[in-house]
Amino acid sequence: MNILFLSTHLNAGGITSYLLTMSKGLMRRGHGVHVATSGGNMENEFLAAGARLLTLDIRTKSELSPKIYMALFPLKKYVREQNIDLIHSQTRITQVMGAMLGKATGRVYVSTCHGFFKAQRLSRKLFPCWGRAVIAISGPVKDHLINDFRVSPENINLIESGIDVESFVPVGEQGITEARQRFDLGEGPVLGMIARLSDVKGQDILIEAMSKIVASVPDVKLLLVGEGRMEPLLRERVEQLHLEDHVRFLAIVHKTQEMLPLFDVFVVPSRQEGLGLSIMEAQAMGVPVVASRVGGIPSLIEHGKTGILVDPKNSVQLADAIIELLKNRERGKAMGLAGREFIRKTHSAEKMIDEAVQFYETCIAKNSGKHSRRQR
Repeated sequence: MNILFLSTHLNAGGITSYLLTMSKGLMRRGHGVHVATSGGNMENEFLAAGARLLTLDIRTKSELSPKIYMALFPLKKYVREQNIDLIHSQTRITQVMGAMLGKATGRVYVSTCHGFFKAQRLSRKLFPCWGRAVIAISGPVKDHLINDFRVSPENINLIESGIDVESFVPVGEQGITEARQRFDLGEGPVLGMIARLSDVKGQDILIEAMSKIVASVPDVKLLLVGEGRMEPLLRERVEQLHLEDHVRFLAIVHKTQEMLPLFDVFVVPSRQEGLGLSIMEAQAMGVPVVASRVGGIPSLIEHGKTGILVDPKNSVQLADAIIELLKNRERGKAMGLAGREFIRKTHSAEKMIDEAVQFYETCIAKNSGKHSRRQR
């Protein structure tokens, strides 16, 4: 098969990581992978893996932007020249593009729903654009598609995201020490969060929790790794709470494997989350996780065994859970090991790719059958 992925960009983030894992897995199985985006800082990783990239000017947040419609002309030509079998969109803008491209070329068009969206928006009602079939990355996302967007359950395929577990290998004490020396973190415990700086990710809740955490564990530090529009407000709140010596902001990293060894506890205080790729990566590295009980997160964390779940938007409960792990390191290590074993068994990249290939083949076969009936 020749698969064309459509995404808005290839900058570091959850969707780009998902795409890279999918691309590598599909190519290992002998399939052709093509990726059309506006480019980004992870392009070289896709090229190194063997994917073919098509760069288009599609950086927009509007389904009515002329950029979308202008991109259809080179895309139609590309689909035909490269003998693309299936078009797979990853973002809202590329869902609209993919739907039109599928109709224009007769190729199968599908999409992945990576999270939760506002169903009441007029544009969503006018242009649903989910495709012939939709991949939901978690059970709650599947329910969201059915209940809020009225997508037929028959058209939804639950394929939970997976990661290359073998690329997340826990490092020993020496490796942890060396990593912390590079970032001048001292010898105290380190909390970490890797996510775009936005309201939905809940960095503000974690900053509020830090006041209580610092009072109990004075030498603790927090690394907020990511970029986004909330950064000025988050920095302002850190200053208001006099936490400048305890909270550090770092730009997003391309390889989370480089950051995860720094953390004693990985924190995900999201207000909403489709599944939680960063949680899976932390678990694969053997880092204990404290996260909100929202969206698909509970499917990754068995409370008290593979991590700790807390109520969303509850900074006090969040602080208590973190303090508990910082003061009971053995319990944290046990949770880290249990989390790694859970991810290895249930969310491997190989499992995700196997299910995706079966999904693609079924969609293509159904499309071929329809074309045959029309020709008769």
